[in-house]
Amino acid sequence: MTGTTVLRWVARWPIRIRLTTGFAMVMALVLASAATATLLSFKAAFDESIDNAQSAQLAALTTATPGSAQARPESPVGSDTSTQLLNPATGAVLAGADQPGEPALLTPAEIATTTRDGELRVERGDATDAGSLKGPIRILAAPTHNHTAIAAVATSLAGRDAAVADLRNELAVSLPLVLLVSIAGAYLIAAAALRPVERMRARAARIGVNDPHPHLPTPPANDEIARLATTLNDLLTRLHHALTRERQFVADASHELRTPLSLLTTELEMALRRTRTPQQLIAALHSALEETERLSRLSQDLLLLARLDQPETSAVPTAAVTQLRPVLHALVTRYRHGADDDTLILDCAEGVAVWADPDDCARAIGNLLDNALHHGRPPILIRVCQTGGEAGQGVAIEVRDHGSGFTPEFLPRAFDRFSQADPARARAGTGLGLAITAALAARNGGQVIATNYPDGGAGLILTLPAPVTASTTSATI
Repeated sequence: MTGTTVLRWVARWPIRIRLTTGFAMVMALVLASAATATLLSFKAAFDESIDNAQSAQLAALTTATPGSAQARPESPVGSDTSTQLLNPATGAVLAGADQPGEPALLTPAEIATTTRDGELRVERGDATDAGSLKGPIRILAAPTHNHTAIAAVATSLAGRDAAVADLRNELAVSLPLVLLVSIAGAYLIAAAALRPVERMRARAARIGVNDPHPHLPTPPANDEIARLATTLNDLLTRLHHALTRERQFVADASHELRTPLSLLTTELEMALRRTRTPQQLIAALHSALEETERLSRLSQDLLLLARLDQPETSAVPTAAVTQLRPVLHALVTRYRHGADDDTLILDCAEGVAVWADPDDCARAIGNLLDNALHHGRPPILIRVCQTGGEAGQGVAIEVRDHGSGFTPEFLPRAFDRFSQADPARARAGTGLGLAITAALAARNGGQVIATNYPDGGAGLILTLPAPVTASTTSATI
């Protein structure tokens, strides 16, 4: 089984099992490392104690006055230490033998090494039999101060090994229990930590298309899961609002399309129901043509909004430096009814330009003028000024009428699709003009706002980015 296969197999486990398994592996490694370090530290401390005791005994033997009690080493019965004085020449035991004929603690070669180097430390394994000491021993030897003998101290390591074995057995029993308890605790903690996620999953599975409140439960703790729940709730809210707007858009579009289609059908049915004079047929055809043109305008507006909603068409294809005065002059000329008509008043400086698509700019401003002429009262003022505190930051095109202004209820939804302030005059337009203006402004990096003025009248302010350099000379027509 390859490593990739194992990883794929493990990836199918529940996340709480994977978390618990990972914790168990890390915990087992930590406990094994701690047990090993404990045993090594305990053995090192035991060895240090033995070395210190041997050094003290050897110092007493090598510095004792010949013939004194200290110079006659004796090992207590049952002691784990044995001491001897050896002849450096023959290796015979001079003193300290526990039993008659007891062998020397050092071999001739070791006696020679001690005489030459001044000290010898050696360990012997399980096969060693040194007098009353059995099993592994540690020997420390050195010449006496008058070099007449070799003093040797041997200590059995059986006690050390037994203590280390006891500690190892205790760790072998207790640490697995600690590991099992830790694994159980880790599983419970992982299950508790993932319980909010399971609640979120269960709630998400129950959310339907018509759910009025598509929200996930948010844990009380301010942690990653709570932030994830908040982010997902924000996403669900945006999707819910988008779906609601889409449904409303479809319903409004169906309603707007149904009215001219119904009128068109009625006109044609009335024309065919009985014999009509040529004048009556012409009048019916003119009425049908008006409804057909309204349908065409509505279809074009819907198509434009659909294109503006597509991400691939959100970028401005032909953004350029667009001089505002020629654009505004052409629009004012188109909407004026006569040479001396003062319905529209333009206040625009020469040379003021914006960075936008020329067609988008003309369409957006034209929609603002059309809205003011249909729903406001003259005179209509079109004023252009720089914004942002620095020339080149932005240009505001303000279209103001002197009518009754927007109602407070209409202002928040002035740029919604199919939104009309006066339902009784719904046939005057499709309710898409301001929505198209807002979409065109956003596509060109600008914005449009609606407001009312304290002295009366409504205002629509279109702001578009301006080139860095813009020379202005005041002019009014």
